[in-house]
Amino acid sequence: MKRLFWTAVGVGLGAASGIAAARKLRQAQDALTPSSMAGAFAGAVGNLGEAIKDFAAEVREGMSEREHDLTDALGLGDPDPDEPGAAR
Repeated sequence: MKRLFWTAVGVGLGAASGIAAARKLRQAQDALTPSSMAGAFAGAVGNLGEAIKDFAAEVREGMSEREHDLTDALGLGDPDPDEPGAAR
């Protein structure tokens, strides 16, 4: 009786683990299809492209600010017409 009980427990656990493994394999197989991989790659590239665009915009903004600061510091900017002594 004891042997029959443990045999039934072993068969039940074996069947449960086999079903779970088959389910995991099916999920992995679905995730590795060409269409799902293309979608994942496109999403990653799209996010990377947006990050590069944002970075480039920030760099351009910083360059513009720095150029303005240097122009003002060197006195190369347009003279203020309301300032006394400005060339007319």
